[in-house]
Amino acid sequence: MSKADLITPEGEQTLKDELDYLWRTERPKVTQQVKDAAALGDRSENAEYIYGKKRLREIDRRVRFLSKRLEKLTVVRDKPADQTKVFFSAWIQIENEQGQVHIYRIVGPDEIDHRPEYISINSPVAKALLGKQAGDDVAVQTPKGLSELYLDKVSYSSFSEGC
Repeated sequence: MSKADLITPEGEQTLKDELDYLWRTERPKVTQQVKDAAALGDRSENAEYIYGKKRLREIDRRVRFLSKRLEKLTVVRDKPADQTKVFFSAWIQIENEQGQVHIYRIVGPDEIDHRPEYISINSPVAKALLGKQAGDDVAVQTPKGLSELYLDKVSYSSFSEGC
């Protein structure tokens, strides 16, 4: 199991919901549109038919990807024994050198598109923070250079839910 194959239960549900929507709602709708467009006659110059077939291929490609990906993923349901340290699925509050405070959650790479406060466990920031605890100063090598971060808080429930 690699870190790239980890996902939170919420992330897994989001991918399952997308798969279900594509398969049960979007695909039947587009299939009907293609069928209706095909009934109009000449398919070679029928934009609705051509677009519909293209959209069906896109849907089928995404359905195949999601189905295979969900099989490979490991859902991390349990919180770590030591919840004072940063591990997968932790919410963290960090302060950068300019004094700006940011709150992030460390998640799998399949989840980062869904919420802006999510960062991949494979990101430089997450890699540098793994195993650290509140009060630690952390050096992070980023494409822009070396940055210093202060790890202010660690929680395994959202800070808005209360630590």
